[in-house]
Amino acid sequence: MRSRGARIAVGTAAFAAIAAASFFIVHTEKQLTDARAAMRAFDLHAREAADALADVRVGQHSYVAAGQGIAFWMPKVAATTDTASTLIAGLRQAAQSGLAKASLDDAAETVKDFGIVDKRARDYIRSGQQLMAADVIFTEGGEAAATAGRQVEAARLTEAQANDVSESSARKLEAAALGGAAGVSLLAILILVPAGALRAAAEQAAATPSTLGLQAPPVAAAVKAVEAPARSAPSARAISPVLKAAAQLCSDFGRVNSIDDVNTSLARAADLMDATGLIVWMGNTAGADLRPILAHGYAPQVLSRMPTVPRSADNAAAAAYRTGALQIVLSRPGAAGGAVVAPIVSPDGCIGALSAEIAGGGEGSDSVQALATIVAAQLAGVLHASAASEISPAKTASA
Repeated sequence: MRSRGARIAVGTAAFAAIAAASFFIVHTEKQLTDARAAMRAFDLHAREAADALADVRVGQHSYVAAGQGIAFWMPKVAATTDTASTLIAGLRQAAQSGLAKASLDDAAETVKDFGIVDKRARDYIRSGQQLMAADVIFTEGGEAAATAGRQVEAARLTEAQANDVSESSARKLEAAALGGAAGVSLLAILILVPAGALRAAAEQAAATPSTLGLQAPPVAAAVKAVEAPARSAPSARAISPVLKAAAQLCSDFGRVNSIDDVNTSLARAADLMDATGLIVWMGNTAGADLRPILAHGYAPQVLSRMPTVPRSADNAAAAAYRTGALQIVLSRPGAAGGAVVAPIVSPDGCIGALSAEIAGGGEGSDSVQALATIVAAQLAGVLHASAASEISPAKTASA
């Protein structure tokens, strides 16, 4: 392109695309940061409301407990009930999910019902009918407080799931913005770079003799000569065994016919990553709780005692399951080591996670992270193809 105006227009378009993508990503990241802060506050207040409802339930029981004074407990229950109502109202205003708002509306109504029950219990106590008061407290009052607590907890989990979905959507938009900016920039480079100049230089170099009367080497040979020193022979030799081992591991997974074959491949993967233990956590695309179905490096009784992990849990396995992104847990002083958790993604979505405990700070290694991702991808094919029919119970590979 020889027109100076056209070149300026193309360059400006590329700059505008990059600037727009940068602004969008910065703005989106700020929104995500604010949303995470709001979710932490929501979670804290929801837990405070649940604790207040538990205190209300215990305090009401103290009305008829031997040795307890109603002069202390009645005002305390009333004050704690008001606190719970205030917290639930604040949560209702802060909630973004419609389902969470509905749960909080139900919780507010349940707290009002508890207040009516509490008033009846107080009237019975003041009139000396202790048995009637106890019956109301331990049936209607206790059930109302417990129901309100469950409704607040349901709102907290629903809001957390909605926040995860919103963050995932924002990440996809960021990726699309980056891809669009990169595409425009690449197109601008292809338009602006004078391809004919490079071709002419190559032809001239091939036709011009050297000072010794010999033909000059082609441009391609010259480029190879320049690039050759940049290639480090020791680096190539060092990475070659890892690539060969990874290729062999992929071949082994491709020939899996039984659970023993999977266990053998997991053992080889652990050796390659210098992992002290591997666990395959299985969920499904609907977001079911993660459960350990395969492991290497753990005793069978240890694996059998491992609890299921909810998708909204605050740990690396749940985070990889939710986001579909590799998670790194850095080792800390005094700890045995760190960990790498790779999502197991099938064609229908994320169905689980592979966690690897790494000793000696190796979790930060690019090769370890790449191997974990490769093994998780191979497991996705195995688990998706078999629908986990053979490996539904938890099984442990030989250590």
